Amino acid sequence: MTTDLEQLALRAGRELEDAPAPEILRWAADTFGDRFCVTSSMEDAVVAHLASRARPGVDVVFLDTGYHFPETIGTRDAVGAVMDVRLITLTPRQSVAEQDAAYGPALHDRDPDLCCALRKVRPLEEGLSPYDAWATGLRRDESPTRAGTPVVGWDARRGKVKIAPIARWTRDDVDAYVAEHGVLTNPLLTDGYASVGCAPCTRRVREGEDARAGRWAGRAKTECGLHG
Repeated sequence: MTTDLEQLALRAGRELEDAPAPEILRWAADTFGDRFCVTSSMEDAVVAHLASRARPGVDVVFLDTGYHFPETIGTRDAVGAVMDVRLITLTPRQSVAEQDAAYGPALHDRDPDLCCALRKVRPLEEGLSPYDAWATGLRRDESPTRAGTPVVGWDARRGKVKIAPIARWTRDDVDAYVAEHGVLTNPLLTDGYASVGCAPCTRRVREGEDARAGRWAGRAKTECGLHG
C-alpha cells in the first residue's frame, strides 16, 4: 500500500526534477521542518552549506565508523565550527576493537558487506529514526549505479523521503559552487582521491576512472549499502 509520505515523495520528484538545488532544499525544509536532516560523509560540505541556507541550524548527520581518515574527521570538526548547522555524529554499537574481538580483525578485508552493515547501515537506520526526510550528496555522474538517482525519491527500506538536491550536478558544478562560496572540502580531494570513505577501503583513482573506482577497488562491491 502506498503511503501519503511515499506519494508526496514521488510527486515532488516529478515536480522538482528541473528545480535548482536551493529550491529543492527549501521545499524540504518547509515541508518537514525539524524532521528533515542532511547526511554527510564529509567529502565536502556542499549539501550541508546549501541546506543551512534553506534552514539555518539544520541537523547534519555524520557516521563515524572508526575507520575514517584523519582528514575526514578534521573536515567534520571544521564544518561544525564554522557553518550554521547542528552536527550530529553517529557511531556503531561496537568500537573497532570490540568488532575485532567478535568477528576477527580486518573484517573489512574478509567481508566488507558485513563491515559496512555493522558500521554504516545499522547506525544510520537508528540515527535517522527521528526524521521523515533526509538529504544526501548523491550525483548521477558519480557512477553507473547512481545514474538514475531522483532529486526526491522514496527510501522504501527506511520509510522516509530521500532527497538528492545536487543529483543533476556535475563535478564541475560542485567545484564551481565550492569556489564561489568558499565551502569546506576534504583535503584528500586534492591528493588523488575522488571519493572518500573509510581508509582501509579507499584508494586514489587513476586517470580515466570514475569517481567511485577508488572505493573497494578490486571487488565487485561499489556501494556500502546506505543507498540501496
